[in-house]
Amino acid sequence: MLKFAAAFAVMASPALATGIQIEVEGEANGIITIDLFEDVAPKHVEQITALAAEGQYDGVVFHRVIDGFMAQTGDVKFGKLGEDMRMAGRGGSDRPDLPAEFSDKSFDRGVIGMARSQNPNSANSQFFIMFAPAPHLNGQYTVVGHVTEGMDIVDAIKLGKGQNGAVIGQPDLMKKVTVTE
Repeated sequence: MLKFAAAFAVMASPALATGIQIEVEGEANGIITIDLFEDVAPKHVEQITALAAEGQYDGVVFHRVIDGFMAQTGDVKFGKLGEDMRMAGRGGSDRPDLPAEFSDKSFDRGVIGMARSQNPNSANSQFFIMFAPAPHLNGQYTVVGHVTEGMDIVDAIKLGKGQNGAVIGQPDLMKKVTVTE
């Protein structure tokens, strides 16, 4: 009986999920479906799915959006709508930072990568979605998944201004992030 219960507990854990769905609200409105690469970046996928299952990504803004490059979100500490947006992008979560899980996956359009500081082992909760290929990121950032549906929604996310891509005014946000199987 214990083996049976343990098997169900493992099957129900977020790490076994194959993806997430992001309900976007703002200038862009709709659903982005993401397939996560558990075999490529298991620790990062486990962290993302755990944060999503806990509802920590709900209400988090796209704080850095650079035309022709990427849209960044996931700062569960400082990136919630209503917080001081000048702090968005400086935080993570209450969970520990993750060691890099570099792979041979390329940063192509629709690929999801983990944001980090200069330290390769500093990724935590923030991630970005590529608008276009960026081969200079290959092997430098952890690839965690790719968009399977909703790239039109990604393309419609409110763009930031200036070199760092900070979004001015009302940013688009992840209204609800759901773990999928």
